[in-house]
Amino acid sequence: MKGPKRSMKSLRPIVGVGLLHVVLTSSALAAQETPAPAGNRPAPRQTTPAATKSSVDETITVTASRLNLLGGAVSAAQGTITREELQLRPAYRVGQLLEAVPGLVVTAHSGEGKANQFLMRGFNLDHGTDLASFVDDIPINEVTHAHGQGYTDLNFLIPELLGSIDYTKGPFNATTGDFGVAGSDRVHLVDDMPTTISGSGGTLGDARFFTGGTAHFPNKDRLVGAFEIDHADGPWTYPDNFRAIKSAARYVHGTATNGFDLTGMYYRGQWRATNDQPLEAIQHHLISRFGSLDPSDGGFTERYSLSGHYRLGGDRRKWVTSFFADHSRLALWNNFTHYLVDPVDGDQFGQDETRTKVGGTASYMRTDLVGALRTETVFGLDGRYDTIFIDRRHTRQRVVLPTCPDSPYGGGLYVCNADNVQEGRVAGYVQNTTHWLPWLRTVVGLREEYYHGADHSLVTGYFGRVGQTLFQPKGSLIFGPWQKTELYLSAGRGFHSNDLRGVVGTFSGDRFLAGSVLAPLMTKAVSEEIGIRSTPLRRLNTQLAFWRIDFDSELMYDADEGVNEAGPPSRRQGVEFSAQYNPLSWVELNTDIAYSHARYRTHDPEYYGIGGTYVANAPNFIWSFGVLLDNKGPWFGGLQVRWLGGYPLLEDNSLRAKGYREVNLDAGYRFSKRLKLTVSIFNLTNSHDNAIEYGYDYRITPMAQAITGATVHPLEPISARFALTLTL
Repeated sequence: MKGPKRSMKSLRPIVGVGLLHVVLTSSALAAQETPAPAGNRPAPRQTTPAATKSSVDETITVTASRLNLLGGAVSAAQGTITREELQLRPAYRVGQLLEAVPGLVVTAHSGEGKANQFLMRGFNLDHGTDLASFVDDIPINEVTHAHGQGYTDLNFLIPELLGSIDYTKGPFNATTGDFGVAGSDRVHLVDDMPTTISGSGGTLGDARFFTGGTAHFPNKDRLVGAFEIDHADGPWTYPDNFRAIKSAARYVHGTATNGFDLTGMYYRGQWRATNDQPLEAIQHHLISRFGSLDPSDGGFTERYSLSGHYRLGGDRRKWVTSFFADHSRLALWNNFTHYLVDPVDGDQFGQDETRTKVGGTASYMRTDLVGALRTETVFGLDGRYDTIFIDRRHTRQRVVLPTCPDSPYGGGLYVCNADNVQEGRVAGYVQNTTHWLPWLRTVVGLREEYYHGADHSLVTGYFGRVGQTLFQPKGSLIFGPWQKTELYLSAGRGFHSNDLRGVVGTFSGDRFLAGSVLAPLMTKAVSEEIGIRSTPLRRLNTQLAFWRIDFDSELMYDADEGVNEAGPPSRRQGVEFSAQYNPLSWVELNTDIAYSHARYRTHDPEYYGIGGTYVANAPNFIWSFGVLLDNKGPWFGGLQVRWLGGYPLLEDNSLRAKGYREVNLDAGYRFSKRLKLTVSIFNLTNSHDNAIEYGYDYRITPMAQAITGATVHPLEPISARFALTLTL
């Protein structure tokens, strides 16, 4: 409790500087005509940024990375990433395109086919907890997942199909529910693309082939198709040998206002994984820096999905409905603790799940004049239902063993845990924006969530069910624009759901059995934010936000089980600054800086089985700098610098990671309008930092002493990738 109080004092000078920024900016700039406020969403998702006018009537340049939301945003930390940045941004793996979201780090601690690791706002989001991700309005975060609550696998994405990304920070938008406390990202797909053939190869054994295009019909309907195959080895002693097939078909009728679309996607991948390895094993030369104590770790995944939208309306009224159906399979083999639990056969365990999820949304948006006041109101419903089979088995080199040493339930193929889970939710929400004065508007949102689930343990025969409702008020008070500057005061309640097995008590995890944490189905969080959005110069957009998040219960990583479990309450607070500057119409400079302070809110950490109040793996500093270049002539490219600051590995802060710094570069040349070459260089400075580190108990050999130590997954060394693209 004392830690957060001290941190708030340390933030007061920064808050004062931010408020002074508003005053000085407003007084120093020449008087200009106040623009008419825009709606909650200033631009349709399919609008080409090069031809779009922002709410301050400035043309967004070709290389603009983010739309200017001045006059229309709900909070200071909300934004939209354009397709132009996604095309120019260097990314080693497809999931890293989400690093375009300010303050978000996307890394990896395992094989290429596994879900990425996410870090933002003082959260180690693991594979997706508290960052709600959507693709074509399909929720990607998986509930009650075999490997981790909120598991977000984006490896099925085809980069050429990405249109734009809308992102939010904090639980201030009523349209987002589960996992949206730290933020959300919504990936939109293109409705049209030229016929394209592309091939690439890299120095770390990576190769890719892509082909796609659009069939146009006489009634202006479009059918977009795409196909991709991938292979990647990486620098590992035991190559990943990642193989993937991706395909997509998208039928589009009408416009973004009146029409419908239907999208089908398929993905299949398999790989070997070099997980994070004990630093002790590397220091004692048992393995090399890129080696593995268990080269049989790896995984397999397959995913089918069908989604669609129907839109009807005009300038003042609009209906939007969507649906999705998604079926997936996953198998993972991981050995994180090596010989800690079983000194004879080792600690590898296999995790399997088969999941079918269906759901959709319906929203009605209207603009009204109430006397002289303009209001925009959104009424919405959304829901989701998952049917899941999950199991965890003790394995050695992927072969199932007849015993499970860490389970109290005996032997057999389902010795650790096996469950049939049914889980569903439905939510109704309303959000109203009222423009009270030319310089004052309010955004008020109300969301009511109902969750229900049932779990049948196939090991014990126990059956449990639970239901819960959660009311989530949200709101923002927005002053401005004054001289192209707005001040935001935002607050709201959000939540993340917990693994249903832990909620009903069928899971065999240590903390659940100990009963130190009674996990609700929905763990609520409250967040506040003070923000500033300003355009002090004609081509300079800035955003500044001071925020705090209080969680009733933290999701904690358990390496023994390979899952997330409910932990003590926590508090995070920090400051973020973002800026984008276009000195020329074909050049953009952008930077994002984020500082955060994370602590558990408890006087008795031992009650929760932890040794202190530091939140493990919570980064305190993230900085990025980028350059985008494209004058539509022969040359184009992008540079991205990323610095992830240090973080504690243990709750008593006795073991720390220093983070990492990485520079990635894309340079391209157009031989003609149809043919271009792109050269990508990753880890340009050949940094020897680690992409991620953890701290937990392990035993590196059967005879070694069990210790609590650091485990590391290194950054890939400097590498190059060459891509040749033909557009017909």
